[in-house]
Amino acid sequence: MKRLAGLSALAAIISSTSGCGWLWGDEGYFRDRSTDYLEARQTASMQMPANVDAKRIDPLLPVPMNVADSTATPDKFEVPRPQALALGSEASEFSLQKSGESRWLVAQRSPAEVWPVARQYFENNGFRIAEERPQTGEFSSAWQPAEELAPSMARRLGSLLNDSDNEVRVRVRIEPGVVRNTSEVFVVSAERDEGSSADVAFPARTGNAPLEASLLDGMLADLSSTAEHGSVSLLAARDFDAPSRVSLSQDGNGNPVLNLSTDFDRAWSSVGRALELADVRVDDINRSLGVYYVNLAEGARQPEEEKGFISGLFGSEPSQEEIDARAERYQVRLTSAAGGDVQVSVEKDLNTVAPEDVARRVLQLIRENLG
Repeated sequence: MKRLAGLSALAAIISSTSGCGWLWGDEGYFRDRSTDYLEARQTASMQMPANVDAKRIDPLLPVPMNVADSTATPDKFEVPRPQALALGSEASEFSLQKSGESRWLVAQRSPAEVWPVARQYFENNGFRIAEERPQTGEFSSAWQPAEELAPSMARRLGSLLNDSDNEVRVRVRIEPGVVRNTSEVFVVSAERDEGSSADVAFPARTGNAPLEASLLDGMLADLSSTAEHGSVSLLAARDFDAPSRVSLSQDGNGNPVLNLSTDFDRAWSSVGRALELADVRVDDINRSLGVYYVNLAEGARQPEEEKGFISGLFGSEPSQEEIDARAERYQVRLTSAAGGDVQVSVEKDLNTVAPEDVARRVLQLIRENLG
């Protein structure tokens, strides 16, 4: 009861002094602090002692240097069309990609150009084409034992079949790549006992990975030598002349993101290869999280080469301490989005997005080197 009486008395005192400046006024204890930020001034950065090795701390919410206004932004702005992928003279037009057990061939040519030479490759090696659908970019061969194929192909595949007496057939799928005017070629095989009439269906991803890899290797060599003189399938071109499947846009918070219309496995492999071609150093990867840990201050890692006498003598190679001191580390994150697409974003760390200019520069490098 005494405690209740004391609280009541305290409440009465506070209510009776509500007009006192020392409590509620501009200088009072409970004054309004909502506009204090208007008087905030920037102070000098904190200086660490010279003998302390501290990691640089970046601002969590950096203020943009150039804030857009109505006077600097034109009323109408037309987004320029993306430039065609420039292929260096030393770069190959065809390459193999791999993700787990899946392998596929990437061609810097439209599906309409790849279709006839890919089909010719299998016919030249003794495969009988049983079904073809140029509009969907697929053709499949008939059931055949290895001895019915061309001698070189028979020797190659005979040792790769699960049983040397098995019959084999293949399905080839050619579809547009992530980058416009590129193609991705997939090969899937199926086997059955010789003489069997069973209709064995093609598996979803791979039937005999070593056999399919061997076929892709042979096709890579064949396409490289014959595509220059190959014909173009206008029937295949009709449906494959599709818009680009990669776009640079913004997420709901206005941060730049790269949208890839492909599955996660292919997007992961393509982004990794693009970072390498863009000469971006990848310090580490986490496939389960979909993250490439990059260092923009260094070039891509090259195979270790033995130092020469002069370079070793004068120490031309930077030390790890020097690399760490100038490091610009970011995370390139791949996230599965709605509709089966993949979004690529750039972050400073798990809780902080990268500055917009950095993110846009990295994503543009990836976009230019996808293939």
